Amino acid sequence: MAVVAGFGVTFAYPVMFAVAARRDPRSLPLLHRVEYTIERLLVNPGLLLVVLAGAYLASDGHHWGEFFVQWGLAAAIVIGALVGAVMIPTSKRAEQIAERDLAAGGDGAELSEEYSGLVRRLSTVGTLLSVLVLVTILFMVIQP
Repeated sequence: MAVVAGFGVTFAYPVMFAVAARRDPRSLPLLHRVEYTIERLLVNPGLLLVVLAGAYLASDGHHWGEFFVQWGLAAAIVIGALVGAVMIPTSKRAEQIAERDLAAGGDGAELSEEYSGLVRRLSTVGTLLSVLVLVTILFMVIQP
């Protein structure tokens, strides 16, 4: 349940941002604020619950030597590090740059190359995180 609660919404980010960019670019700063707030209030606590539940299950079943447990622990560390070091700060910066660009351009038709670069970083790292979550779930499901 912690995986679904913590990571489920992150799979909707690409759709939310694509719709917002086409329909009303003025909503992009708010969406970036929503993005990093979700990461702080859902993803990080969800990740902590996943690690605690995983540690309990690994200890209870004496599975610490199993690949899927070691993979899961490593994946949790990587996910936490990327969310804290890349996703949250980049989302905050994207919010600021989008606000600046929209204030300068008026209608929101032109967002800067700086903003586009931040969005590419968010998209690339977000895709990597999504793949990592899915692969980790797969390893948990197919474990012996």
